[in-house]
Amino acid sequence: MKQRVVAKYWLETGDDPMRAAEVIAGEQSSGTFLKLATETPELKERSGARVESLEILEIVDTPSLPGGMKSKRYTRCLLTLSWPLENFGTCLPTLMATIAGNLFELHQVSGLRLLALQLPDAFAKAYPGPAFGIEGTRKLCGVSQGPIIGTIIKPSVGLNPEQTAEQVKLLVDGGIDFIKDDELQADGPHCPFEERVVAVMKVVNEAAHRSGRKAMVAFNITGELDQMKHRHDFVVRHGGTCVMVCLNSIGLVGLSAIRRHSTLPIHAHRAGWGYLSRSPALGWDFAAWQPMWRLAGADHLHVNGLRNKFSDDDATVIAAARSVVQPLFEDQPMKAVPVFSSAQTGLQALDTFNVLGNSDLIVTAGGGIFGHPHGVSAGVAALREAWEAAQAGIDIQTYAATRPALKSALSFW
Repeated sequence: MKQRVVAKYWLETGDDPMRAAEVIAGEQSSGTFLKLATETPELKERSGARVESLEILEIVDTPSLPGGMKSKRYTRCLLTLSWPLENFGTCLPTLMATIAGNLFELHQVSGLRLLALQLPDAFAKAYPGPAFGIEGTRKLCGVSQGPIIGTIIKPSVGLNPEQTAEQVKLLVDGGIDFIKDDELQADGPHCPFEERVVAVMKVVNEAAHRSGRKAMVAFNITGELDQMKHRHDFVVRHGGTCVMVCLNSIGLVGLSAIRRHSTLPIHAHRAGWGYLSRSPALGWDFAAWQPMWRLAGADHLHVNGLRNKFSDDDATVIAAARSVVQPLFEDQPMKAVPVFSSAQTGLQALDTFNVLGNSDLIVTAGGGIFGHPHGVSAGVAALREAWEAAQAGIDIQTYAATRPALKSALSFW
């Protein structure tokens, strides 16, 4: 049997649902808006997309999206399509154009969301996936168990390299495991990338010499491809252990190229995820979006956080976190590290631990650490102690009774 790519969609249409499904399948493979003599039955059998299933969910009176065909009723359904691998091979950019291309714009479509994606094993042979994952990240951070406690440089922008290094010194002296640039900070004139790396790594390396453990700093190398490679190499030369990229800015090609070049873990930020996902009637579920980025080499993937400041509810965050650790292929799981962020404190630790069933994750808390009334060191200690309580199954208030940093944190978290 030929290998096929399978995608599942939520579809809303004012047309006959099966006719709409066939239009989508044709548009995204060998067909077009009218019958062509060159699309022979043999060609369509070989190269056409196939409607594998269509399940009617409900009928509504009004369309979810503007601009489509007018109708008295709109049918919502679950649609599964498949494509022969020979249409695009193992090329991720062409795969993206196939499963998430013009179909969103079709006249028949008043709502369409990509829910799930199943890829054949050929992709595992074509792409290396994450180079480090949780095991490699733990080794570089010196954290053998428990969550990797992290934070983000704040303010996001506005600090110069020396001021940034001053913040980093407070964090590494306080025992932080992981620090990341904000996605807004890359190589601006006020805080040039190379000057920032030199200043920050001086502090990190000195602290590592004293303690024997080096904090991981994810420097944002996002930029043009040549710039990103140069910035990666600059981080390596100064003893850095991680680089960060904004996925929607650099694309699959950019990430794949950096993965082939990089000798460090790649921290993958999903800035812009809202425009791909926020409408329930349009875009992507994270479960369908993340496999391609794991294939292309993302070691760490942001999944938002429980009780966050954005629009994702807890169920969405939990599903996203679980999806990045689900094996992509039987022989090559290519698991990424889920990164929890956005208004995170120790109060989410127990629920996060319970839904994942482990602490193989990075948790980044900005205000939850910097806002501690007794300073950054106490903020780091409090977050770590909250996770210790969660993993031990001890009530956080009880655990805090003999731990001053955690007890004080509970008053402002």
